[in-house]
Amino acid sequence: MEPAAYVAAILSFLFLFSLHRLLGSDRHRKINGKNKEMQRLPPSPPAIPVLGHLHLLGKPIHAALARLAERYGPVFSLRLGSRETVVVSSAAHARECFTEHDVCFANRPRFPSLLLISFGGATLPMCGYGSYWRNLRRVATVQLLSAHRVSCMLPVISVEVRAMARRMFRSAAAAPGGAARVELKRRLFEVSLSALMEVIARTKTSRTEADADTDISPEAQEFMKALDVFIPLLSASNKWDYLPVLRWFDVFGVRSKILAAVTARDAFLRRLIDAERRRLDDDESEKNKSMIGVLLSLQKSEPEVYTDTTIMALCSSMFSGGAETTSTTAEWAMSLLLNHPEALKKAQAEIDACVGPSRLLNADDVPRLGYLQCIISETLRLYPVVPTLIPHESTADCAVGGHHVPAGTMLLVNVYAIHRDPGMWADPAAFRPERFEAGGGAADGLFMMPFGMGRRKCPGEALALRTLGLVLGTLIQCFDWGAVGGAAGVDMAEGVGITLPRDVPLEAMCKPRQGMLRVLQEL
Repeated sequence: MEPAAYVAAILSFLFLFSLHRLLGSDRHRKINGKNKEMQRLPPSPPAIPVLGHLHLLGKPIHAALARLAERYGPVFSLRLGSRETVVVSSAAHARECFTEHDVCFANRPRFPSLLLISFGGATLPMCGYGSYWRNLRRVATVQLLSAHRVSCMLPVISVEVRAMARRMFRSAAAAPGGAARVELKRRLFEVSLSALMEVIARTKTSRTEADADTDISPEAQEFMKALDVFIPLLSASNKWDYLPVLRWFDVFGVRSKILAAVTARDAFLRRLIDAERRRLDDDESEKNKSMIGVLLSLQKSEPEVYTDTTIMALCSSMFSGGAETTSTTAEWAMSLLLNHPEALKKAQAEIDACVGPSRLLNADDVPRLGYLQCIISETLRLYPVVPTLIPHESTADCAVGGHHVPAGTMLLVNVYAIHRDPGMWADPAAFRPERFEAGGGAADGLFMMPFGMGRRKCPGEALALRTLGLVLGTLIQCFDWGAVGGAAGVDMAEGVGITLPRDVPLEAMCKPRQGMLRVLQEL
């Protein structure tokens, strides 16, 4: 079809859809007016036909929603295409949603893009609330992410973090002046995915001696490419999900992009699952099974529950959530430290005092490094990984902040705005790790929810925080850091997507610390 024909078809559809909606909504108001009193709905900006309020969703979406909240209040409503949405931007109302109405908001909206990416809505974060979700949640918390399992993962994660430090040291040693220019997101994603591959599938990346010092393995490159497609399209501002005409004609090629990335991701997962299945067939008595091994054992006893699709969906959630959470948060933390060198020096001094220069820090050291924990907490406050959380959907009528919320309404919780609420946080836009010292933050009644809240809270929080501590602590202990070209600071522009990436990947100058040279040389 020619472009002019596309435009004519789209305009015709929009006109007919507008006419239908205007006539239909007028009829709906008349019927409701006869049968019941009008409910008090949340305030809403003026809408336009068909689009509703989609035109107001600028990028990044959390910033656009925060501006609307300043005008319409902490609870307001939007119509995104034909989907009714409520946006919550205060701690009090977020608590209300995930305590009083936790069950009501435990469901997920079924977006077309989400269904394509999540095996038809089969992944733990994206599946509907019910028996399937309860079973997946139980497996994740008891079998895969229990405190014991996380403790068993830490030595594996430590090995991968040391390998990252060794590669960065070699790069710096070979660079002019002993300082290497590194793109941190790729390095951080690599170490996160490598550790997850080891604990999920008992396998390593296919690095060889020839490419041992490259910044990213082929497997990490493959999975990162898929996430680079998925993350922008899973945002609540993705108009493709709200306007059927965009899907019918696929004007922007969204469907083809998703399917290509899904094909690559699924091939990666199938290779891991098939390899682990062959290993288990060779040794059924093995006790220390990988996560995939545990799931395959469950499949033998309950094949109708633990299908290959369910196993792939769980593994996909672990890889996507684990690698993206760690790498994105660590990248933001390093960006903040580059702009606040005094905080970096303070963190290095703490590690030097607690660990010393004779060894690398390990998992047992991390809980004792109070200032490092403050840096992580402050980074998650300023840059929560999923700034509006994964969207929720109400399954029954309820009230939030005194406003009526009908069943089937999508809920967006603007965690980014809550974490920067000037009524709760002093100087909220400033990077101040010290605000969390001596039990500050939660102890002062300040509210954070970087991993969500209620029954749909991320079950991988403990693993993410322990991994972050190891990764960030090692970068701080082993290297001195500076901006590229001696710049005064790092640009903190935010990217777009369901997560909160940097607009431009962070590049920094990395130089081994003099006191750590012997340790790094022995890695």
